[in-house]
Amino acid sequence: MADKKETRRGLGRGLSALMADIEPGQENPAAPPRSARSLPVDQLEPNPDQPRRQFDADALDELANSIRSKGVIQPLIVRKKGDQGERYEIVAGERRWRAAQKAGVHEVPVVVREFSDEDVLEIAIIENIQRADLNAIEEAAGYDQLMTRFGHTQEKLAQALGKSRSHIANLLRLLTLPDVVKVAVQDGKLSAGHARALVTAPDPVLLAGDIVRRGLSVRETEKLVKTAQNQGKPETAKPAPKAAPSAKDADTKALEGDLSAALGMKVSINHHAGKESGSVTVTYDTLEDLDALCMVLSAGR
Repeated sequence: MADKKETRRGLGRGLSALMADIEPGQENPAAPPRSARSLPVDQLEPNPDQPRRQFDADALDELANSIRSKGVIQPLIVRKKGDQGERYEIVAGERRWRAAQKAGVHEVPVVVREFSDEDVLEIAIIENIQRADLNAIEEAAGYDQLMTRFGHTQEKLAQALGKSRSHIANLLRLLTLPDVVKVAVQDGKLSAGHARALVTAPDPVLLAGDIVRRGLSVRETEKLVKTAQNQGKPETAKPAPKAAPSAKDADTKALEGDLSAALGMKVSINHHAGKESGSVTVTYDTLEDLDALCMVLSAGR
C-alpha cells in the first residue's frame, strides 16, 4: 500500500468519488461496472463500527423488491479482512447487502479497495449523512464526529458535503440540548425546527413537554420560547421615539418589492441623506429562513 499521505482521501470526496470509476454507464444502467466483481453474500460482513445501527424494515423490503426485479445495480465497496481468508468487510452498501439477502440473492457486485480503519469510519459517517434519512440529532452527531475525530472545520464540512455553514452550525447547537429533548427529536416527537427554537430556551425540558402535549407548530414554539425568555426580565425605560424617516421614492420602494419577492422575506433599503451610501435590511422570521438566505448568498460567490 502506498504512503498514507498520497492515498488519503480528501473529505467530501465521499461516496461520489469512491464510486466515480465504478458507476454504471449511461447507455446501459443495468450493465455491471468494469471494475466490479461478484462475491457471495456470506463472504461479506458489516463494519462493526458502523455509526448507523437501525435499518428501517419497510425501506429494506422495498429495496429487496427492487433487487428481485433489477438486481443490485450499484456495487458495494468492501475491503479484505487481513487474516480471515476470503472474508470481506463492507465499507459502503450495508443496506444493499441486507436487502439482497432478503431478496434471496446469493452474490452481489463489489469493488475491493484498501482502506485504513480511520478511512472506513470516515466513509461510513459521510455515507450516512449524504444518503440515509437521518434525524437532526443523528446528522448533528455525524458532523460532530467528523470534526472531533478528524479535525475538520465547519467551513470544510460545508464545502465538502454541499451544505451551508449555517445549516451545520445550527445542527451542532442541537447537541447542547438536554438528553430528554434530543431523544424526543430522535423519536419524531419534535422536529428539527422545534429543537432549534429550544436551544435558547431557559428550560428546554419543560417547554419540550408542553410542545408535545399541545402539538405546537414551530412558529408557535418560537413564540413560546420568546415569552419564556422575557419572563422575569426587569422593565427598562422605553427608548425615545425615533424621528420619522423621510419618505422613500418610488424607485426605492419598487426595488424593495423586487428583492422581497425574490427572497421571500421583507427587505428594507435606507439611503443616507445626501450621500450615495446606505443599508439593506433583510428580516427573517425563522432559522429556516436564515438558512435559506445564507444559501442564496453563498451561491453567488
